[in-house]
This record gives sequence, C-alpha cells and structure tokens, in this order.
Amino acid sequence: MAEILKTNRPKIERQINKALEFGVEIALNDLPRSGRPDRITKEAKAWLVSLACQKPKEYGYSYELWTTDLLSKHVQAYCEENGHPTLKNLSRGTVSKILSANNVKPHKIKYYLEKRDPEFEPKMANVLYVYKEVETVLKQDDQSLYAYLSYDEKPGIQAIAGTAPDLSPSPDKHSCIARDYEYIRHGTLSLMAGIDLVTGHILAQIEDRHRSREFVEFLKMADEYYKDKEKIKIILDNHSAHISKETRAYLNTVPNRFEFVFTPKHGSWLNLIESFFGKMARTMLRAIRVKPKEELKNRIYSYIPSLATFISNSSNTKAYGDYFLKCSPKTEIEPVKPFDFTGLRV
Repeated sequence: MAEILKTNRPKIERQINKALEFGVEIALNDLPRSGRPDRITKEAKAWLVSLACQKPKEYGYSYELWTTDLLSKHVQAYCEENGHPTLKNLSRGTVSKILSANNVKPHKIKYYLEKRDPEFEPKMANVLYVYKEVETVLKQDDQSLYAYLSYDEKPGIQAIAGTAPDLSPSPDKHSCIARDYEYIRHGTLSLMAGIDLVTGHILAQIEDRHRSREFVEFLKMADEYYKDKEKIKIILDNHSAHISKETRAYLNTVPNRFEFVFTPKHGSWLNLIESFFGKMARTMLRAIRVKPKEELKNRIYSYIPSLATFISNSSNTKAYGDYFLKCSPKTEIEPVKPFDFTGLRV
C-alpha cells in the first residue's frame, strides 16, 4: 500500500490503527489537537450569525447582500455595545469560518418559487390526468376520438446579426469560433407551438407578437389539422390571451370543439412543451446569428421537423406523468372538468 500511495509504511500503519480505534469516517480527518483556546464566545458567534441572517439595508447600508468585509467592519463597530467585546479584532477570515461552520452564506442568493395558487393540487391533478389518458390511448393502440396537445408560447426570440463575420476554429491559432463583440438587433419573434402527446407531431406558428388574435389563428390551424377528431384537449398556461374576450368569441363559434386544461400558476413546468423549448434554447438557438428576421423564422421552421419524434413513443408521456405522480403521492386524480369561461372579467 505504501508503494502504491508513494508514502512510507509507518504512516500507513498509523492510519489503519486510527481507523480501527475511531472508525473510518473519523480517520479520514485529522484528530483534534491541543492549541490556543477559542477566544470568541458562543454567544458572540450566535450574534454574528444572526446579523448575517439579516440584510445590510436593515442596518442602514446601501448593500443588498453582506460581504465578509462589510460584515466584519459592522461587527467591529458595534460588538462592544452589544456585549461581545471578543469580536473587536474580528477578521474577514474568521467571519468566513464562523459562517461556514453554521452553513450560512449571506453573500449568495438561491431562488425559489412561491406557491401562489390555492388550487395548485387539483389543477396539477387535472394535468396529470390528461397524461394518464394519453398513456391509456397509447396502450390500446387504436385511434382516439380526441387529440391531445401540450401548448405554450416562447416569446422574445431575438434576431441578432453580427457586425463582422465569424472566424472558424483554426489549429494552433484559435480553438473555438471567434466572434466580434458588437451586434445588431433585428427585433424578436414569438414561437407558438403545440406537441401532439400521442404522435409527437409539432404544430408551430411563428409571429411577431403573441396576442389573442395570434392564439386564435393557432386554434384555427389545430382545428383544421384535426378535422377527423371529435375534440381537442390542450394543456396550456394562464396567459391572458388564452381566456380573452376575442378567444372566447372564437370558441363560441366552435362549441365543444376545444377543452382547455390549465396548469396552476407557477406550474408551467408541468407542461411537456417546456422540455421542447428548453432543448431548443440549449441547442438550435444557442449563440445563433441571423441577418434578416425572416432567416430566423425559416431556421426555426426547419429545426422543428427534426424533433418530430420528440415524444413519439409511449414511454415519454408515461414517464412524465408518472414522475409527477411520484412527487405528489397524496394527489388524487379526479376527472378533468372543462374550464368554464362564463363570469371571467377581461
């Protein structure tokens, strides 16, 4: 062992003896040694941690987050009047050690999503129920009377052009594509897309904006495409265009043709189309440069057929629905109730 680890035999023997005496986990670290006793009291450390758990602006500073320098200077200035004189010579390094020991990182931000929909659970169950319906259709392997779509918009796709041509990678010169920092904006596009949860086919429409009139045009396209289906079920979010006066007026002209299943507020991650948009942003749209806006539209249209098999087999939709059911074991799946547009104020 000593030869393999390039060390000496006595050191190996000491480590083995330490593991046998104290256990493997303790043996992995150094044992406590004698040294200068800790001058900072537990109460002083607790006060320091409590300061770090509050924002600097609460103490009159312009900072949003603490830095070790700001926190150490604040502690030095106010420690004596708060009864903690042992912190008078506190250094930035000691601040970091005390905070690390308590797993407090006031200089960092970790984002979370607040649950704002009181009906989150039943709405989530409605969405999952649709996935279960699709799973049943795929298992039966026959033609369903319903079409199932997962729909959303991806707005603000930027049409950006470079001011100079890109330079291709060149051996021994530059390993990656070289690009000039300056660019020209040619506006944005909105992709409106729906994935057929049974066949994997993607219905797509690219517009300059995504208002009610564009959404109605998408519904008309879906109505034409699914002429042989009795009803079209669509999973979608709570965008105002989906429940607007113009949208309702169109739905009244095709009664019982569409059934909307809305995701909960802050629950768009339940919608399978988001996976498609995420993949698109990480691959095809990554670092894209176009000259006219029309080129961007054509490249998006040419990209979409390559994902025609995105969810073309049963395992994708089944796995998606099963995953969320496992995350929410208490959720009881109830039949989906058609959304009632009456009484909505637009």
